[in-house]
Amino acid sequence: MRRALIDRKTTETQIRLTIDLDGRGRFENRTGIRFLDHMLDLMARHGGFDLTVKATGDLDVDQHHTVEDVGIALGEAVSKALGTRKGINRAGYFVMPMDETLAVVALDLGGRPHTVVDTKVRTRLVGDLQSELVHDFFEGFAMSARANVHVKVLYGRSNHHKIEAVFKAFGRALRVATAKDARLAKMLPSTKGLL
Repeated sequence: MRRALIDRKTTETQIRLTIDLDGRGRFENRTGIRFLDHMLDLMARHGGFDLTVKATGDLDVDQHHTVEDVGIALGEAVSKALGTRKGINRAGYFVMPMDETLAVVALDLGGRPHTVVDTKVRTRLVGDLQSELVHDFFEGFAMSARANVHVKVLYGRSNHHKIEAVFKAFGRALRVATAKDARLAKMLPSTKGLL
């Protein structure tokens, strides 16, 4: 059972997040930021994960704490659900077309956090989401999941499509990285013997 529950409470946010890595793409996400909810829904559906996020935060101050902390909680949940990480593919990537946009996400759950994000979004808001916070979401995930996360929009016109393509690609790349490989069932996907 590769499931996890994270209850993350700070003075800025309260987040309850559940994930089932072997789910059916079901979701119920409520963060107070509708565009972020939509992106989490897409990620879950395309990743085949069951995901529930209930978040409240100091949105009257700014969206930063909520967006970053949801990313952190998601990374913690993925890490917890993976356990020892034995038998997983470890790395995954996906190239996602979204109409006129093309985005790629590559990630490695190898224990070394690093984030590179280039969405090519130059507007302040996409829907009700502060677009610069997409980077903070993926950085929060990478740090708490101990993962390399590389996100790049190659080209596109619509800012909505750029971010949407990124989250769909992220879900699919994470699905590959967390998938079990029967041939490697009892081995860590590393020659170091440690992730």
